[in-house]
Amino acid sequence: MDKKQIIISPKTKVLQLIETYPELEDVLINYVPAFKKLKNPILRKTVAKIATLQQAASIGNVKVGDLINHLRQEVGQEGMTSEINNPYNTRQPDWFNEANIVQELDVRDMLAAGEHPVNQVMADLKKLPENTIYKMIAPFLPAPLIDKASSIEVKHYVVKEKDDLFIIYFCK
Repeated sequence: MDKKQIIISPKTKVLQLIETYPELEDVLINYVPAFKKLKNPILRKTVAKIATLQQAASIGNVKVGDLINHLRQEVGQEGMTSEINNPYNTRQPDWFNEANIVQELDVRDMLAAGEHPVNQVMADLKKLPENTIYKMIAPFLPAPLIDKASSIEVKHYVVKEKDDLFIIYFCK
């Protein structure tokens, strides 16, 4: 057996993990039940391809260090000792004011249809006027999308209403 091994880290992509260690797919799904959607071939090709384990931990509301150590233990790697913090803002920021919401998108139907909203949301955010707010409703924390928005200097604020209902506010 000559498969290329990887050291599992917070930056490891979910698809890379399960292609390298197929036995970890069910382990990951059991640890982060939101990832049972990995069984959907469309989401597997999109979300799993870009999502990191750090993002998966945020989506699943679990500590990334615990997730990494659990996965590492399953394949015989040494555990990590340093704790990594959740990089997503869940405290209401000074810029947040509901009166400044100028656009809203509920991505739940798109995701249910196997579509990925990243391109639409990013196009909307690029056109978003300064100091206005874009409201997005999703069934899970869209960590890769938030990271992508942050890369173009768009701030975010995440509100978890329920386990399957997140509201993400974006502001330039």
